Amino acid sequence: MSLRKVIVFDSKSYDEKTFKAALKNLNGQNKLRFTFLESKLTEETVDEALGYDAICVFVNDVVNQNVIEQLHKTCDTVKMIALRCAGFNNVHLETAEKYDLKVSRVPRYSPLDGLVGIDLFGKTVGIIGTGGIGMCAINIFLGFGCTVLAYDIYPNENAAKEKGFVYTTMDELLRESDVVSIYAPLLDSTYHLINKEALDKMKPRAMLINTSRGGLVDSKALLECLKSGKLRGAALDVYENEKQYFFNDYSQQVMEDDTLARLISMPNTIVTSHQAFLTEEALKNIAETTVQSLLDFFDGKPLHENNEVKAPPKK
Repeated sequence: MSLRKVIVFDSKSYDEKTFKAALKNLNGQNKLRFTFLESKLTEETVDEALGYDAICVFVNDVVNQNVIEQLHKTCDTVKMIALRCAGFNNVHLETAEKYDLKVSRVPRYSPLDGLVGIDLFGKTVGIIGTGGIGMCAINIFLGFGCTVLAYDIYPNENAAKEKGFVYTTMDELLRESDVVSIYAPLLDSTYHLINKEALDKMKPRAMLINTSRGGLVDSKALLECLKSGKLRGAALDVYENEKQYFFNDYSQQVMEDDTLARLISMPNTIVTSHQAFLTEEALKNIAETTVQSLLDFFDGKPLHENNEVKAPPKK
């Protein structure tokens, strides 16, 4: 395989460190060359990809229809979009497929940080989404002696039988759980999955955890629910309007987002800036999975089925 050039948008110092280590570990130094940019991918920065063979993006990069159209017109050497995250809601998959752009992701890279403010032993925990990360969370909560209820549109009954958790309806999960934790992708069908109606169904004094995508939770409805005392608290590593604030230092500026400001100020709410993935092990896994997908693609090999992202079949 000839040397391929990859441009990495929205990169941090730890990205450069872990990706260089991944190249060494996977013997890719003579196959891939990375250029790291601090700027995010947008319609204004897409031309930075001119002359590259692939782009590597993160959760707040814009890979919508317009960006992909521009990418095709002005940077037609780009043949792959490598996401260094599990979610792919920021990528317009249909347009990527139209221009034969391969899309990859990192389906799992870090277990759940179980920092909660109540004794979990004997509690009922509801898990929404039982993919790779959801299953890790189930193992953790079972280890704490919890009863685990789960909801997923594609239930894994074999895993449920083997591990000892139970699939149920969304309504029953919300009604019976002391803790509800979300591990679902952000799609049109899951936007504001936890809205006022869902929050009203939750058990009084329950807790809500969201480490997946901010848009899964209606933040204003959650704020009102917390203010009313219905919920014991919330732990949020994501926020639906996080793009402007997360990964940036706003400590010396006035925050214009009143909802986020109120959530941060509440004593029963923990808000972190999309940090749940930020461990040495997770960064290593992100880098190595992304590099391996790039190597496989440019070597003409199929991507691992869990890593490849495709547009849903047309109805």
